[in-house]
Amino acid sequence: MAELGLPLQKLLPQLPHDESIMKKRSPSTNLVWSTLAAQSSEQIALAAGPLVVVVVLGGGVAETGILHMVQTLPFLLLALPIGVLVDRASRKNLMIMSELVRAATAFAIIIALALNVLSVPLLAILGFVGAIGTLTFSIASPALLPSLVAPGELSPMNRRLELARSAAFVAGPPLGGALVGWTGAPLAFAAAMAASILAILLLSPLHEPQRVSPTKRRIWPELVEGCQFVMHHHLLLPIAATAMLFNIGWFVLQAVFVVFLIDHLGSNPGMVGLLFGFYGVGMIVGALAAAPLSRIFSLGTLIAIGPLGGCLGSVLVLLTVAAPSLLLIGAAMFCFGFGPILWSINTTSLRQVVTPSAMLGRVSALLTLATSGARPLGAGLGVVIASVAGMEACLAASALCFCLQLFIILSSAPARLRIMPEAVSPASALVSR
Repeated sequence: MAELGLPLQKLLPQLPHDESIMKKRSPSTNLVWSTLAAQSSEQIALAAGPLVVVVVLGGGVAETGILHMVQTLPFLLLALPIGVLVDRASRKNLMIMSELVRAATAFAIIIALALNVLSVPLLAILGFVGAIGTLTFSIASPALLPSLVAPGELSPMNRRLELARSAAFVAGPPLGGALVGWTGAPLAFAAAMAASILAILLLSPLHEPQRVSPTKRRIWPELVEGCQFVMHHHLLLPIAATAMLFNIGWFVLQAVFVVFLIDHLGSNPGMVGLLFGFYGVGMIVGALAAAPLSRIFSLGTLIAIGPLGGCLGSVLVLLTVAAPSLLLIGAAMFCFGFGPILWSINTTSLRQVVTPSAMLGRVSALLTLATSGARPLGAGLGVVIASVAGMEACLAASALCFCLQLFIILSSAPARLRIMPEAVSPASALVSR
């Protein structure tokens, strides 16, 4: 992993950006590096969890599927109330608290391993708690960014943030898989805990401009207002529907993927981590290609490439049932990373532009609910399909979801956009401290 460090450090500053961003170290720079640390923590832990179930605890498809389902339940149950909280409270402080939660859960897993009391239910419970931190960070971060940069700088900054996230996807899974293979998991969760602590240290000096305090209202009217905004928006609604189906398909696949790689393709924990690393490579290539591609293709085309990548990746995975090949899996993981990173960069910028600042937390939460909230549904569906019809049927069901999400976005308004719309309001309503 030491060989990865230097190239990744060189990559982050190379991402296309406005000159005004880099004239001096800005709060947004702290946000980029803290995102790299936080996402590294998440990816190491996510890679280590199912491997611990299979290699250390002797679990199978049902156990890994249940782990994925429980770990993603907070995205379904808590996204909306956390979105309201993000619109009311300090977004920076919420991000710091989220990393404290994740560091604490990683430490608890280390202690449980040391005492030889770790079980699948305990790992799932701790994963559930840690996922609350992940959810809070993922909602607060895009809501915080428009208060740190001008509207015209959102796309370049989102490219830098996605490149940071991509770097974590490259380094995190191979590191997590290698550490589980070498040590049986304690060092993997120690690395995750250290990365969360680093994210806290990077976030602490960040200056968050003060927002105009929102009018105090009951939580339900605020939730309804956010839901109505998304449901009646001709751009946000198809984006939410596409992302929901993408994540259902992805987690139907994830419910059996580790077991499929080990049992059907003969992989070991280190190889599993390396294959997941191709996902991160695809993300980095996509993030680096985002700026030059934006000068060639319309915004709608760039948005559509994301669902296309998911569809192609799912078909490649399905092909390995008849033609077992780790090369096909690596190519599939690259597709899963390359296309969706272009989707994430462009749809996040679009969301930030068309959403009023005071609603960014709730709208981010609703999009998170539509995407990540679909994860436990996908994981649960994967467990059921695998139990009834086997792993191969799971892969086929996943491919069907990916085909449907491609159809939805290609027939919708976002795919017809030529350029980014004008901002509906200033990036944020600020008052000086």
